[in-house]
Amino acid sequence: MNEKKLGVLGGMGPMATSVFFDKLIKHTDAEKDQDHIDTIILNHATLPDRTESILEHKKLPFLNAVKKDLELFETAGVENIAIPCNTSHYFYNDIQSMTSIHVINMVEVTVKYIAQKYGTNSKIGVLATNGTIESGVYEKACQLYNLKSHQPKADIQNRVMGTIYNIKADSHYEAPELETIINGLITEEGCHAIILGCTELSCVPLSNDLKKYCIDPLELLVHESIVLSGKQPLNPFHTGSFFYHEA
Repeated sequence: MNEKKLGVLGGMGPMATSVFFDKLIKHTDAEKDQDHIDTIILNHATLPDRTESILEHKKLPFLNAVKKDLELFETAGVENIAIPCNTSHYFYNDIQSMTSIHVINMVEVTVKYIAQKYGTNSKIGVLATNGTIESGVYEKACQLYNLKSHQPKADIQNRVMGTIYNIKADSHYEAPELETIINGLITEEGCHAIILGCTELSCVPLSNDLKKYCIDPLELLVHESIVLSGKQPLNPFHTGSFFYHEA
């Protein structure tokens, strides 16, 4: 098996990076240390806020900071890069153009998975930062796969942003507000599934009744990272109400 070193461009936020690495370890089929993936994690917490960079049209400070990280990955001999941050995928093409290392596209992996499991014309709710919503990264990806993306109304989106920043500030944040939002999208807006399109949302334990409707891009990124690193994911690898198997 061709084993490849993985780079993780993290710090957006640090807790989400920690959750990603924890899942990477738990979902890799390994019996000893040497069975795990060689991983270089850059917890670049001081990167400019992604939502502000998008809404204020200030790409260069973010990209200039990331460029140094990519150079470190190249020096370290990394062959794939995972970025456990949905909003940063607005800059995906720019980031990929700055390095010869393959950067895993978490948004594309997620939407492809949803299309395979739910079928075309399914209505998919997107819970994400204002930056991710404004950038349209999930909306555009859904269009490519003939899915109907649904963004929350303005008042609900304000609650989503408040929830995300509360999670960043409090690692022990609990789920009631988030669960109320998810339940509304399912029962009132008629969504077939919900994308947890911010990695902070991946840090919140949800009830089983609601979790079965949720698609976690962070879990799918973990799965893709394991496969591309030449390792075997533990099966079943669960996300939402389906088991994700490599196509």
